[in-house]
Amino acid sequence: MDKLTYYIVDVFAREEKYTGNQLAVFTKGAEKLSDRQMQRIAKEINYSETTFVISSEMNNGGYDVRIFTPEQEIPFAGHPTLGTAFIIQSEIIRQPVTSITLNFKAGQIPVTIASENNHTIWWMQQNPPTFHQTLSPEAIAPVLNLETTDIDTRFPIQEVSTGLPFIIVPLKNLAALKRAKTNQQKYFDLIRTTDAKCILIFSPEPYHPNSNISVRMFADYLGIPEDPATGSANGCLAGYLVRHQYFGTDKINLRADQGYEIDRPSLLLLKAEDKASEISVFIGGQVSLVARGEFV
Repeated sequence: MDKLTYYIVDVFAREEKYTGNQLAVFTKGAEKLSDRQMQRIAKEINYSETTFVISSEMNNGGYDVRIFTPEQEIPFAGHPTLGTAFIIQSEIIRQPVTSITLNFKAGQIPVTIASENNHTIWWMQQNPPTFHQTLSPEAIAPVLNLETTDIDTRFPIQEVSTGLPFIIVPLKNLAALKRAKTNQQKYFDLIRTTDAKCILIFSPEPYHPNSNISVRMFADYLGIPEDPATGSANGCLAGYLVRHQYFGTDKINLRADQGYEIDRPSLLLLKAEDKASEISVFIGGQVSLVARGEFV
């Protein structure tokens, strides 16, 4: 195997260093790797996801990218989209642009770059969310080691997808969010009956005074016990919030806290609007470069 160029970035980072969700992005040489080699490298890195840019030139208006968790390839994920776009802009295009399109197995995802309050914010427009089966509090509470009374039954527990499905669980408060912990046996029993293999729980009480909600995401099935910041899951959540008018409106512009329970505080920006024909979803955040190097 030839030497491979790679970068480490933190996505959905807060202002301080080493926050957000880590991502490894492989560029030069990635196009020569087999599926098995990509999977083994992702396992070696052992972040939530690792991406491989397999075209340094645009194909059908976008750059071909593959995403691997430590356990398997997935068709789409949020923080890999923003982090990979950041590296494509800085290391492949190497000049200012306002948008970049990435080609994933789930389809094309456009990323736009904007300056907001003296920060560069990377925004992805996700596929319109689709809404699927609902689950009972009695089915989900034991999976999370919670009581049914911790769940806000005014809103459904529902599978939602913008390319990768998640089970969205509304909790009443931050205390319940902090207490949650997956019961491995009950978790794997549950996901045998669901299309979604990942669970997002959220609370209307944030960690940070300038934020609106707090979030956690569990995905043991993908080799990710808990994720520090999950763009795809928060995209599903954004669609859920406007579909069910959680805040009493069909349009949102929110700040979500995630990762605090595992000492990786993250900030995700959520925008969504229910336009009757479909729901538009945008997820944004900051990206910072941490390291660059070679695999030999």
